[in-house]
Amino acid sequence: MAKVIFYVSYEIDPNKREDYIDSIREYKNLIDSDGLLRYSLLEEKGKNNRFREVFEFESEEAFDNFDDAGDERLAVLNRKLESLKLAKSTRSRTLVEVGL
Repeated sequence: MAKVIFYVSYEIDPNKREDYIDSIREYKNLIDSDGLLRYSLLEEKGKNNRFREVFEFESEEAFDNFDDAGDERLAVLNRKLESLKLAKSTRSRTLVEVGL
């Protein structure tokens, strides 16, 4: 089984940093999915308010089945988090482990 790492990077409105951090803290506590091995939030060194969320899944199937939209509180929280991001700053990538 190949692991999958999905990450999304973006910038947030500096005036809304505290609200963002509080919202991400709640988000992290709410996401729970079979196959989600780890969730991390990273901030780019030297670039305040530029963040990257990293999700590590045990397999491609776990990644494909990950759906945090089924929970109403998560859906509300996702909309709030999206509103804190700067327009056109979001980039995402999906990486699949190569078996060696």
